[in-house]
Amino acid sequence: MMYGTDGCMWGGWGWSGWILMGAVMVLSSAALITAVVLAVRYLTDSNAQRNRADSASSSKSEDALAQRFARGDIDEDEFRRRLTLLREHQESR
Repeated sequence: MMYGTDGCMWGGWGWSGWILMGAVMVLSSAALITAVVLAVRYLTDSNAQRNRADSASSSKSEDALAQRFARGDIDEDEFRRRLTLLREHQESR
């Protein structure tokens, strides 16, 4: 049988069994909550890095276009037209 000498099931741990069970429940709950928080942070950080990379590439394109305008390679109308096209292309992604 599984009864201890005092008639309790599993040897009768008394208060120490309850304390141990409570500690295990608290620790497992903390581990689960930590795992969920870390997963959410990882997923949102991945999206943020992707968005930063997209905005960095668009600013590089706009900087290159601004430099061409500053050097006089293109006139103001051409600069504005190309800048509008760049921004429309970035919005459609």
